[in-house]
Amino acid sequence: MSPLAACGSPATHNSADVAFAQGMVPHHEQALEMTELVTSRTDSTHVVDLAQRIAKAQQPEVDRMNGWLRSWGAPVQASSHGAHGHADNHGMVDLGNLADLHGTEFDRQWLSLMIQHHRGAVDMAREHLDAGTDPEARKLAQDVIAAQEKEIAEMESLLPQG
Repeated sequence: MSPLAACGSPATHNSADVAFAQGMVPHHEQALEMTELVTSRTDSTHVVDLAQRIAKAQQPEVDRMNGWLRSWGAPVQASSHGAHGHADNHGMVDLGNLADLHGTEFDRQWLSLMIQHHRGAVDMAREHLDAGTDPEARKLAQDVIAAQEKEIAEMESLLPQG
């Protein structure tokens, strides 16, 4: 691969790369919205720690994907904060009454929704690996799969029983 191709120049991307970034940005933004709810609604230091790690990982990824979209001349999606009606779109979840819950009830609902949300992101990333060509976007897809599968296992272990 030429040095120019390795740096993610416009010639390295295709429509699947654009679709991946345009779909993953609002997906990550919903996860960020969900992490903002945690501190004031849970008593679990484990859930707080997990939410902080998710936010710390995903905000830079949003910024990076928006940068790719701008460099590719593709539309950057408007922020999806408050977009709750996409429950069947790759794990986009209906937050419903999540903001009204506290304690163990909040933890159970938040973890269940975030597991569903992460599974959607893993599916999107796998689909991208089947069709995307941009090396940086493909690397991000691989990173999303690895990180979010690990977080899914962690969330399943934290999910309150009963």
